[in-house]
Amino acid sequence: MSKILKFTQFSLRDLLATAGPTVLAIGLICAIAYWLVDPSPPSHVTISTGQENSAYEEFAKKYAAALAKHHIKTTLKPSLGSQENLQRLNDPKSGVDIAFVQSGSTEQSEAERKGLVSLGSLFTEPVWLFFRDSHDITQLTQLKGLKINAGPDGTGVPRLFKQILSVNGVEPTDLTLGALENTPATVELLEGRIDGLVFSSAPDAPLIQMLLQTPGIRLFDFTQAEAYTRRFPFLSHVILPRGIVDLGRDLPPKDYHLIAPTATLVAREDLHPALIDLFVQAAAGIHGGAGWFRKQGEFPTANYTEIPVAREAEKFYKNGPPILQRYLTYWLANFFDRMWVFVVALGALFLPLSRVIPPLYVWRIRSRVYRWYGQLRSVEQAIEDVPADKRDQVRTAQLRRLNEIEEKVNQISIPLSFAEGLYGLRSHINFVRERVQALARAE
Repeated sequence: MSKILKFTQFSLRDLLATAGPTVLAIGLICAIAYWLVDPSPPSHVTISTGQENSAYEEFAKKYAAALAKHHIKTTLKPSLGSQENLQRLNDPKSGVDIAFVQSGSTEQSEAERKGLVSLGSLFTEPVWLFFRDSHDITQLTQLKGLKINAGPDGTGVPRLFKQILSVNGVEPTDLTLGALENTPATVELLEGRIDGLVFSSAPDAPLIQMLLQTPGIRLFDFTQAEAYTRRFPFLSHVILPRGIVDLGRDLPPKDYHLIAPTATLVAREDLHPALIDLFVQAAAGIHGGAGWFRKQGEFPTANYTEIPVAREAEKFYKNGPPILQRYLTYWLANFFDRMWVFVVALGALFLPLSRVIPPLYVWRIRSRVYRWYGQLRSVEQAIEDVPADKRDQVRTAQLRRLNEIEEKVNQISIPLSFAEGLYGLRSHINFVRERVQALARAE
């Protein structure tokens, strides 16, 4: 049975020996391409959020929940606000991958120099100036001499509020600017120990919702909002409609004009492209609906940001989510989306190789037979031009050599489809033997 098995329809060993180097080369190319393309995103990301009870904190929790569906763990790192988030992004040692940053917090040239990219604008953050109704404030010049909390420097609000005061001819020294965080500042306002406070936040923030419904607390109406947007391009003019807070109680009792920067999602340019895709898609689900200051589908957007928008984010805003992600899981779709160029190149490489390997396989099989013809030729040459006194000795030696060759040829393992060559070799061995014997008989 073992001898029968030597003759098969196909020689797996020869195929492996023939195609092995090619397969190894293709495997090496695949490994190098995988490393260069880096299709697998990290399974952990850190988001720098904002203060307690802020809109940044609330939205960060929604992003964490969205990423958890794709088995990506998210760490939320509280901060004072936009400016501290920006500082963390500028410091690679901070461990922050992505953060909420308010428009107008930096310059385009500075963002490019620091290697920052925007994933798009998410929502407007109106400037909310709340004050006690014991003050009748219609112009910002009336804030002189009052105690107004603008928040700590890390929030970005003090910088913005000082810019607003400056175009009204009010210097920061004309009033007392507090630096409390949002929650303690709200307590101070309700207790009457300060005259007002300034937020810049989405209306979703719990403190904004509470203050809009608190008796004795009024909201400043920026009646010159359009003029502010002309002076500061990163601001937009939004309107808080009458009754939007509570229609039954008619809160607020009139339309309020507000000025608003936008909140943007910002990352370092080395953030994995797959994570950028995932964050932008999550943003579309979280911020894409209608709200107090936005229409359906108005946000997220590549507009309203001075920070260069990431290429992957721009692609999403123009074309929507990748088509593969409509039918495959996120991880699988991301793999094929980033590896398709390599797959095409590999196909182009495989086609010519597929034409080379079969002939090599045939050559390897037939070479087992053909190499013995060199031995037969050497036998024929050995019996030619031999001195008469040595002819018997040489012919006897060559016949013995032919027997050894035949014995070794009989041990050759070869597929049945090539057996014709093997039997041809054996007949040729016999032919050479008969020739040697004929020469011996002739003498």
